[in-house]
Amino acid sequence: MIQKNSYSILFILVLTLSACVSSPPEKPDNICEIFQEKRSWYKAAIRSEKKWKLPPYVLMAFIHQESSFQAKIKPERKKLLGVIPWLRPSSSVGYSQALKNTWQDYRDETGNSRAKRTSFSDSADFVGWYASKGFYQGFSATDARSLYLAYHEGHGGYSRGTYLAKSWLQRVAKKVAANAKRYGAQLKSCESTLDSGWSIWPF
Repeated sequence: MIQKNSYSILFILVLTLSACVSSPPEKPDNICEIFQEKRSWYKAAIRSEKKWKLPPYVLMAFIHQESSFQAKIKPERKKLLGVIPWLRPSSSVGYSQALKNTWQDYRDETGNSRAKRTSFSDSADFVGWYASKGFYQGFSATDARSLYLAYHEGHGGYSRGTYLAKSWLQRVAKKVAANAKRYGAQLKSCESTLDSGWSIWPF
């Protein structure tokens, strides 16, 4: 009976933790709402900024676009003959939608060998790490459009101008930049409250 109860408790804990990890914020279009709901995300975004110099509002705009803040999301499978679920178009997983090989490069370079793509904290660090490489190409840390194009195409692809033939990607990059601008304005109104460690946010 004790062993059975132990398994039941373990099963419930696994389900609970799984639900917590994969639950996106209730109001993803407002960065103050997001960080008030998920204070650990704010701390992770600030840690990433201190380490890699990428502002939290740019980082969050990236993650919003890539995964809609869903921890375990993957690209939809292709359809064989238009019906049968087939292979996925890429190995991207999680908040940052990092590819498997790129994630391994991040692990190797930073020494964060236990990093998981389903962890928001690790994903925030990854986005900052990857974006920081664009600074060497002359990008500003607030230039969300250029940074996102390089994030999507790779810094080599960006240098070759591969995005120029992708009008849809340029539209997405503009959307990310607009979202970052909105997030930035919102963050100014609540940053002091978030930094104080307690909440008076009424919504």
